[in-house]
Amino acid sequence: MIVTPLDSAILDSKEQYIFYHKMVDFALKELIVSTQRQHLCNAQEVIFFKQYCDLLLYSIEAMRVKYMYDEEDNMKIDLTDSGFPNYLEFRYLFNDLELRDQYIQKLPDVDHLKEQFLDVLLRQKKHIKRRDLFQAASIVYYTSVDKQFIFNRFVQGKVIQAPEGIDQEYMTSWSFYDVSHNRPFMCFMYFNYDGNNINKIKEKVYTALKQAADREMSLDAMAYALDRKVPELFPKVLKRIDLGPVHNVFAKDENEITHAILEGVAKKDIPLESYAVSMAIEEVRSKGEFSEGGFFSKQTLQKWSDVIKENYVFAPHRIIQMLYSKSPELMNNLAKPPIQVADLNIDIKE
Repeated sequence: MIVTPLDSAILDSKEQYIFYHKMVDFALKELIVSTQRQHLCNAQEVIFFKQYCDLLLYSIEAMRVKYMYDEEDNMKIDLTDSGFPNYLEFRYLFNDLELRDQYIQKLPDVDHLKEQFLDVLLRQKKHIKRRDLFQAASIVYYTSVDKQFIFNRFVQGKVIQAPEGIDQEYMTSWSFYDVSHNRPFMCFMYFNYDGNNINKIKEKVYTALKQAADREMSLDAMAYALDRKVPELFPKVLKRIDLGPVHNVFAKDENEITHAILEGVAKKDIPLESYAVSMAIEEVRSKGEFSEGGFFSKQTLQKWSDVIKENYVFAPHRIIQMLYSKSPELMNNLAKPPIQVADLNIDIKE
């Protein structure tokens, strides 16, 4: 049995790493499918959303390999309203891979390690020492994990033509892992351009996004900051997805849904692998323009609408029933009734 005491948010066993990775991997894949089926995002947004989730899952898998047999360090799950790894875990991955060559030189030769494993298993009929397993895992980690696929603090998408049926000319996407919340956010901006060659301002747009839109803040404030930074840019729609928390047995927060799941697991009303995912989608739109500045420095800016925020919960049928029983008011205030996703079944043996 996997024990996850409520006073701890550290994964400290092989079973916990396997369990946590399977749970997050399954939950995010269910989320991607349901987001598309429920038309919460258009087709192009779903593609970007999936790409950012893939980076997230790749990073968490890299963490699993890194820590699997490490006796000195443990992977940390965020203690607050998240359920995702602490942001520093992503930073550690990136820093490790910056020094990849130095670490690889300190590790034993792969062929020698293979021969040693075969000798221990086949001739000596013994278990391989944990330290040797850690060395093998480290070889896999440093030789197979690619730094460019790590979910960094800020991930920039490209400026592209807006999909058919959208009023604006262009769109771009970006994602960030907010340090204060330890959760990923995915953003989309639809805009027009006052010029005939969009390539001239692409770098300007990317710089503005990294400077003004790399953390959780009021969406209309973000829109206004982007509008001011690039005069040739006319942003018309900003959309932001706040992904999480992932409510599960590893989480430790004050969220009603998390506590309902923890209580249900403790009473054995629901299985250990029970989960739910919260997601919020915010949107702000331009409702007109105004000019600011003097004759020689006049700039056209947008008048922004009020921010529209919609909350969603994704959970298996049994969890939805339990949440309606324990938190009916919360469920009734969602933008849509809770969206049903598949049950997760994990069978891990010691």
